[in-house]
Amino acid sequence: MDRERLLLARRIAEAQGGVASRRQLYAAGMTETHVRRAVESGRWQMHGRQTVAVHTAPLDVVARRWRGVWEVGEAIAAIDGATALQAAGLKGYEDDRIHVSARHHHNTSVVDGVTVHKVIRRVPDEVVGVGLPRVRPAVAAIRAAHWAVSDRQAALVLLMAVQQDLTTPRLLAQAQREVRGRTRRAFVRGVVRDIAFGVESLGELDFARLCRLKGLPEPDRQVVRRGPRGRIYLDVRWSCCDLVVEIDGAQHRAGLNVMLDNLRQNALVLAGDRVLRINVVGLRLEAELFLQQVAAGHHPSRCRFDVSHGHR
Repeated sequence: MDRERLLLARRIAEAQGGVASRRQLYAAGMTETHVRRAVESGRWQMHGRQTVAVHTAPLDVVARRWRGVWEVGEAIAAIDGATALQAAGLKGYEDDRIHVSARHHHNTSVVDGVTVHKVIRRVPDEVVGVGLPRVRPAVAAIRAAHWAVSDRQAALVLLMAVQQDLTTPRLLAQAQREVRGRTRRAFVRGVVRDIAFGVESLGELDFARLCRLKGLPEPDRQVVRRGPRGRIYLDVRWSCCDLVVEIDGAQHRAGLNVMLDNLRQNALVLAGDRVLRINVVGLRLEAELFLQQVAAGHHPSRCRFDVSHGHR
């Protein structure tokens, strides 16, 4: 192959991790013979039937994502789930598989290193129109939660997508209504409500019910205290032992809310209260462990009144 064609192929592959599809190369004027000779000469390497690396080094993660789309089917496939979120900028979430989605009625080949998910339908405009074919973050996050290996991993990917500003709680809630996963539907719906609506999704009566199941007396709810910045509204408090439980939604980690929560908690502690914090998603995942902590804080030895018969 002449030098001009080699340079053209490298330009095509430059933004794709050093790989190009046969279709791209043919559209640029190269032939099957050109590709075959470059591979046989040791300049290039094939990674499947459609993916051509214009080098012989191992493929990086960007190249493997492009390969996943091309080998499954360029016209029908898109990077999806955790892989689409990582391509959009998700950090700190461990999943090395390449997740690709395709419509359920299309025949797809088994591709080494690629997990293919069949979806019943595409949400309108769910695939980003430029660059790597990938599903938009809100839809990808919902699918990632359904495809996760555990409830804990499912909740984590939903939280991280919002916390890292890849999507918004509103868009996540909308995507949850539009995407029907095959697994943990009720769990995903509940976590999305926790993220989108915070404590409102849990409800005071739900927490009171959990306390009763643990053998704890019902707490006072929506208690008003005075703080250095004015009134403080407490989610839950047992006055008998000065125990406060604050139930945090995802919004408590946004913007200046962490600072405001710290000021609020410090004021309560200085006034003599003990404060336990529970995030709503954590309560959904580890209710028993959190309630054990609440029970330990409400131990009779810490109470000023006899709570064995509910007296305060």
